[in-house]
Amino acid sequence: MRRLENRTALVTGAASGIGKATAFRLAEEGAAVAVTDIQDEAGEAVAAKIRDDGGRAVYLRLDVVDEAAWAEVVGKVVDEFGGIDILVNNAGIGDLASIEETSLADYDRTIAVTQTSVFLGTKTAAAALKASGNASVVNISSIFGTSGGFGTSPAYHAAKGAVRTLTKNTALHWATEGIRVNSIHPGFIDTPILDQVKGTEFEQVMVGMTPMGRLGKPEEIAAAVAWLASDDASFVTGTEVYVDGGFIAR
Repeated sequence: MRRLENRTALVTGAASGIGKATAFRLAEEGAAVAVTDIQDEAGEAVAAKIRDDGGRAVYLRLDVVDEAAWAEVVGKVVDEFGGIDILVNNAGIGDLASIEETSLADYDRTIAVTQTSVFLGTKTAAAALKASGNASVVNISSIFGTSGGFGTSPAYHAAKGAVRTLTKNTALHWATEGIRVNSIHPGFIDTPILDQVKGTEFEQVMVGMTPMGRLGKPEEIAAAVAWLASDDASFVTGTEVYVDGGFIAR
């Protein structure tokens, strides 16, 4: 199925994990993909793999907290591919500290990378998205953008909660301008971020809290992104899609 022929996607944090799987899936659906990250070698490898498989892709270094870098990258993507039809704000960081243990510097850093980056990306790409006439913004939030989780990681929860609400706000603002905006809320996903807890009690806790009894796969998030980016979701905006094995249903 190639639902995204003749469209261009910009994906942040695309060198690994959910972003990498999303870049591959959008390319498989026919989109040209701008793979962006600060992991240059890994990002170049993702773009090269897409090209080797017959797709169109370019890697561009992007520090998502840098407004000038956003402007430069958006300009390059428009020059390279003629526009931007799909923006996937995926980049983010987290931590496991309690509120007492979280420094202001750590809090501000998590907010910047996980929340402010979504604002910067959406704002900077606005003109290109409007020019598309049939654009889709997909913001990767989290189950912890809705629930209190384990009572730790306050900055991450605050950031992901803000992404959830910003998504709805922007969706309403652009509802008649040909841009749909939705958020995806992954559950516990088997990405490199979880390598440090593999085989530990914490992994079993995550599996135990997931009604389907397993971790999710990055490809399962990517499939939801591809749907929201496509015309199959043409009447879907301002909504939140949970890909969490039933976690939020409890």
